[in-house]
Amino acid sequence: MNPSSSSARLPVAVLGAGAIGRMHIERILAHPDVSLAGIADPSDAARDLAAAAGVPWSADPLALLEQGAARAVIVATPNATHTPIGLACIARGLPLLVEKPIADTVADARRLVDAAEAAGVPLMVGHQRRHNPILRQARALLQQGLLGRAVSATAMATWLKPDSYFEMAWRRQAGGGPVLINMIHDIDLLRFLLGEVVSVQAQTSNAVRGFEVEDTASALLRFESGALATLTVSDAAVAPWNWDLAAGEAAHYAKQDVDSIFITGTEASLTLPQLQIARYRGQRGWHEPLTLERTPVHRGDPYVEQLRHLRAVAEGRETPVCSGLDGLRTLQVTLAVHEAARSGGTVRL
Repeated sequence: MNPSSSSARLPVAVLGAGAIGRMHIERILAHPDVSLAGIADPSDAARDLAAAAGVPWSADPLALLEQGAARAVIVATPNATHTPIGLACIARGLPLLVEKPIADTVADARRLVDAAEAAGVPLMVGHQRRHNPILRQARALLQQGLLGRAVSATAMATWLKPDSYFEMAWRRQAGGGPVLINMIHDIDLLRFLLGEVVSVQAQTSNAVRGFEVEDTASALLRFESGALATLTVSDAAVAPWNWDLAAGEAAHYAKQDVDSIFITGTEASLTLPQLQIARYRGQRGWHEPLTLERTPVHRGDPYVEQLRHLRAVAEGRETPVCSGLDGLRTLQVTLAVHEAARSGGTVRL
């Protein structure tokens, strides 16, 4: 049977029913291309959610996989479990989408990537912004040469997380801060647009809350092309300048009419998510007037598109937009931010 002609929805098991797991479940239940094969999570809330959806539930992810109903898997369990659970999926030949970060360490990420490659099992990583029409349009503009040669990028992820957010102990401890929770998305976005990163410098601060974990960080990335990027993240700042508030991907954030990412080039510059283009239409130079243009794209839910893509990849009709290797490289750069901040030096990749 030609996979593209199949009308039956692809059964997908969701392992982990925290905030991101529930987000996937909600979209699966309303999606034309996939169906919910079951939920694995030890919480009572997850058991009730499975009962309401009329699907199998298990406290143990491996026990759910043994039931054999799933044809693909979303791994949304705690980060430290991504590699062992991912390896179990690969051993069963199940295409999988692993939420970001792909793993806790680069070594564990490499184990997962190598196993998937050796087994010929598709491995995707949940950097959902790559499926947003805004970012797809930005990438197309860059590939068309709009900017000329990329020179610099500035990315901001500044906002205020309420005190209640930190009631969970892991969010106050090293590894639970905005570098690995938020900045990692901007790093992946810039890699998607500008290519590979070759070195990182960084500083972090916990001066506002005094927790073990950072509340603010700044990083300087150098790309293979020679372009430089500065990234700032803080979850202790009253500010609208971050992708989540500006792009309107999730309804539980009040959308702000701002940009949070600015990319400059030798021929033009581009802002995100508003896709504003600045360039000269005549004489060039800092005394000349710049023309500003904006062409909004149709909005789309990147999580819905990611599920469509998951089925297409599972059926061999598409290759991953964010592969396991992409997830590994983004994790490597993100962990280098912490390493550079600790050492005070430059981390070369």
